[in-house]
Amino acid sequence: MIFHGKKLLFLGAHPDDIELGCGALIHNIGPKSEMLCVTLSDNQKNPLLQNVLAEHHQSMAVLQVPPASVVVKQFTTRLFHDARQEILEYFLTLRNEFKPDIIFVHSKQDIHQDHNTMTDEALRAFRGITVLGFDVVRSSYGFFPHFLVEVTEDDVNAKLQALAQYKTYADKYYFESELLRATMVRHGALAERPYAEGFDILRIVGRYSL
Repeated sequence: MIFHGKKLLFLGAHPDDIELGCGALIHNIGPKSEMLCVTLSDNQKNPLLQNVLAEHHQSMAVLQVPPASVVVKQFTTRLFHDARQEILEYFLTLRNEFKPDIIFVHSKQDIHQDHNTMTDEALRAFRGITVLGFDVVRSSYGFFPHFLVEVTEDDVNAKLQALAQYKTYADKYYFESELLRATMVRHGALAERPYAEGFDILRIVGRYSL
């Protein structure tokens, strides 16, 4: 699968999700692709998370994602299931306006209620388009990457630096650099490469080319 020159849509439920699942890949392909990174909840209704929105923008800047390519919506965290139709309609708008070639969203193995809801709606909204699922360690159970993308050590370090912008989550085990690096080493081993990020295949649409 070729990412370069494609229109890539990254969908995350909350600030940090996209970076946790795809940060190294984004750093690798960002300058060579047109991408849009959309987070559905800004988490600003939680008084303990007032800094995560700014931290998200700082994190994306480390990954060299232009500000115009970072979108954050205001759906209510943990209540995405009550807004299924609204989320579906928003995704249909993204489909019509951005016209993505490939979608990245949460793995179907993710048990977080918001992650699960948005993946279901993404599969409905983006029928006929390739959809790959990324892993967020804290809430994924049974995840195994059947689609592996090689990344470089520079990409790995950029992902670690990007996630280090989240001072709010500095004490969370799933933000520890050792775990993050080890995951990319493990996925790399599966691909027989030094490092990789891994995804499960929710849908792949092949096309004939001349």
